Amino acid sequence: MAGMSERAGVIRRLAASLYETLLLAALALVVGFALLPVLTAGPSLPALEHALPLLTPAAQALSFGCLFAAFGAYCAWGWSDGRRTLPMKTWRLAMESTRGAPLTLPRAALRYVVCWIGPGLAIAAYAALRPLGYSRWAVALLAVNYAWALVNSDRQFLQDRVAGTRLIVAS
Repeated sequence: MAGMSERAGVIRRLAASLYETLLLAALALVVGFALLPVLTAGPSLPALEHALPLLTPAAQALSFGCLFAAFGAYCAWGWSDGRRTLPMKTWRLAMESTRGAPLTLPRAALRYVVCWIGPGLAIAAYAALRPLGYSRWAVALLAVNYAWALVNSDRQFLQDRVAGTRLIVAS
């Protein structure tokens, strides 16, 4: 089966990733609205009249943790056991291990965690470069996972290389 699968091109994979980002943004809104009563409860939040209350660092951490878990559940479930997310169906993509087998839930979860390398580096660089006045350059690190395809001989994204996965054209 591994030899019979046609690898999906970089443009198709990037387009599907962009579409997936739109769906994750919608999921973020749902999670954010669901958490709003919990995160804004209590008198300790500074708020201006007619303005949204500012979240405390603890509320921000809780919000990020919930988003990370929700995104992880969506991605790991949508990529494992031969399932495909809506963008994968739209762009006629399927995900498999490099040996041609459907992804297990742990492998799909690993791929999701590795997807955070670029954003994690960007956040760390922003924190380090902000005092120096160069924080805007941190945004370039968001592309690390995808730029990996420029130097990888199989044109794989970083998350696929690390997790032992590949996106193929679905039949």
